[in-house]
Amino acid sequence: MNKIEFNKDEKAHMVRKLKLYFTEELEQEIGQFDAEFLLDFVSEELGVYYYNRGLNDARVILESKFSDIEDALYEIEHVTEFTK
Repeated sequence: MNKIEFNKDEKAHMVRKLKLYFTEELEQEIGQFDAEFLLDFVSEELGVYYYNRGLNDARVILESKFSDIEDALYEIEHVTEFTK
């Protein structure tokens, strides 16, 4: 699996959200370096679980759509002596 990387603006946004969470929910201040370190840890150690869940959710949607397409093809198929 390729490493998931975020651009500078995306990472800065996520760091701000972490810092805000610590301030509002935990009533603790967290510095920029610590927030970046925490983000890297969560991304590397836990991110794969979210990534895999997203892939699984996408797989379920695709299977449903493929089933719909298969049904639509059977609906327009003409019966012949070679039809299975």
